[in-house]
Amino acid sequence: MNPVHVGAFAIGGGHPLAFILGPCVIESPAHAMELALAIREIAGRCGASVIFKASFDKANRTSGSSFRGPGLETGLKVLSDIKAKTALPILTDIHEPAQAALVAAVVDVIQIPAFLSRQTDLIVAAARTGAVVNIKKGQFLSPKDVRHVVAKVTGEGNQRLLVTERGVSFGYNNLVVDMRAFPMLRELGYPVVFDVTHSLQLPGAGDGVTAGLAEYIEPLASAGVAAGVDAVFMEVHEQPARAKSDAANALRLDHVEPLVRKLQRIDAASRERAIPDAAPASPGART
Repeated sequence: MNPVHVGAFAIGGGHPLAFILGPCVIESPAHAMELALAIREIAGRCGASVIFKASFDKANRTSGSSFRGPGLETGLKVLSDIKAKTALPILTDIHEPAQAALVAAVVDVIQIPAFLSRQTDLIVAAARTGAVVNIKKGQFLSPKDVRHVVAKVTGEGNQRLLVTERGVSFGYNNLVVDMRAFPMLRELGYPVVFDVTHSLQLPGAGDGVTAGLAEYIEPLASAGVAAGVDAVFMEVHEQPARAKSDAANALRLDHVEPLVRKLQRIDAASRERAIPDAAPASPGART
């Protein structure tokens, strides 16, 4: 697997675990900046490679009355200011092909939302910018199906690709993460990201909002890192209960650093080579 370079670091190809952290949506310029600065401090203390993420528009909210964000123009200004002040690489998602070039002029990683992972024009537009493209695997796709999505990106000459697992639909209002998906996705030859917090959504189970199971972030993230992912994606908020989007499955800011350190230790352990079985004793040897 070839690593994908984002800012000053690389993801995959034997490089240490990277992190994608930030709020679900830009709630205000001040709030986004405060979170970004706090995340930068955590990254510095932990020696972690971190990408800041936030959406300028949540176009796939459960209810039409839910908060969506500041929109493209204001949102890109906020993300540009954050990048200038923190020097963190930036990730955000797009929903329409016309947004791709405008977003690529500001951010480092363009994300294709899971619900849109089969939208060819959107994926092609993102790929043509030359930016890193993070494809979120649709909740309706098997790991093997993602090869067709990958081909849409690489067919445009863009090899700067990340593939993200975020759970598979399991009956009504539930998602399940199959740990076998991580090695399956890595066989495609690109770094694999585990979107932990979105995998803990209970889609549509909150009467107009998405419910979630944030209490399981730590065990699920730990399992994914042990399975060999290259990066972990977690949405973060200082007071998740007050978050304007994905409140039920966000990681509390004061829990980020301990979890990052734990996942770094698991990542280091998972990279150790397995001890081979002892060679069988030769005939007549003393035991």
